[in-house]
Amino acid sequence: MNDNGLRIGFFGLLGHGNLGNDGSLEAFLAYLAKSYPDAEIDFLCSGPEVVEKRYGLAATRMNWNRDEYNTASSLRSVALKGIGKVVDFFWTSSWVRRHDVVVVPGMGVLEGGLPLRWWGFPYSLLLLTAAGRLTGTKVALVSVGANTSGRRMTRRVFTLAARLAYYRSFRDQLSKDAMRATGLGIADDPVYPDLAFSLPIPAVRSATPPGAPTTVGVGVMTYRGTDDDRDRAEEVFDEYVAKMTRFVHWLVDHGHRVRLLTGDHEDELVSAAILADVRENRSDLDPSWVVEDPPKSLDDLMEQMAALDTVVATRFHNVVCALMLSKPTVSIGYAAKNDVLMADMGLAEFCQNIRSLDVDRLIAQYTALESRRDVVGPAMDERNAVNRSRLEDQYDVLSSKVFPAQAENLEGRS
Repeated sequence: MNDNGLRIGFFGLLGHGNLGNDGSLEAFLAYLAKSYPDAEIDFLCSGPEVVEKRYGLAATRMNWNRDEYNTASSLRSVALKGIGKVVDFFWTSSWVRRHDVVVVPGMGVLEGGLPLRWWGFPYSLLLLTAAGRLTGTKVALVSVGANTSGRRMTRRVFTLAARLAYYRSFRDQLSKDAMRATGLGIADDPVYPDLAFSLPIPAVRSATPPGAPTTVGVGVMTYRGTDDDRDRAEEVFDEYVAKMTRFVHWLVDHGHRVRLLTGDHEDELVSAAILADVRENRSDLDPSWVVEDPPKSLDDLMEQMAALDTVVATRFHNVVCALMLSKPTVSIGYAAKNDVLMADMGLAEFCQNIRSLDVDRLIAQYTALESRRDVVGPAMDERNAVNRSRLEDQYDVLSSKVFPAQAENLEGRS
């Protein structure tokens, strides 16, 4: 153990294939590398093997039961899940107590919109913040997303978990208002931008000559609806894929190149289906006109986006990355957070809800956005500068209020 540095833990669905979650983590790691280079860092997360390999830091799986997120298919697996809920309290507490601070870096950790059971991740988050209170470890929820879950128990578990945290900040006013609606006293909790806005961005390379084909990034998602759609999840999925495929067909038929974009390894199912359809139904089309190359990180995703002219995306962090690069963007959101983000960047009219996606309207939005590319870009540049400045302010607050000074840290260990 490094006795000269802080002991900092990270918690969340990290190393699990979601580029947005991992990007938020990497933004926070960059802050620590600059401000606390001697900190001892490890993880309690859903993908420990991936995290250890990628960052060279120790990682522990989030749950005692290795099959926690697999569907129970036998009496034994059901029993193990039940036992695991009890063991996880001690599992989590043992890990938390070894740290000065545990950080939940961004992510939609208080969101209950997509299919989610209260005894899954919400319960794990509650164990984390409760363990922090019991052991005296500071648990910080930093620039997190939240919404109002329609399921009572999920809402209650999230509310209690948030109440027990030492520090909370939200990535937009919508998230703060959602938690306030649950009765949580959060009047003094700050709102800061998504952590990804503090990531370094690659040089923008898209300068398509007049008359040359533009390249459009089409970000897709393996979307199967919400908890209320569990009985028709495959139907919801098929409808979404069909609509996005139709839009890609329209793009290539009107002289646009397409790069399919993903934000989670599961999304490759959608991009592969669209690509296969194009190859079959546009067999005379040069293969280079529709391509996919699943990114391995948010940095990879931004490198791909840097060479694009316009982006149409579904996943929240696909939209975030496009906006960070000041790319004209259309959002097909599965939650209100997309609309809030787009409005903040001056693009409120270029949003649709994934549940009511209208391809004809999408084509009209895309066409209108293309005609205003020279106007929307500078406005996004200005807002991006504000977002980066606001996140620097938050890092200063964390340094003064959450992370103890080195002398204080050493005194506590003597």
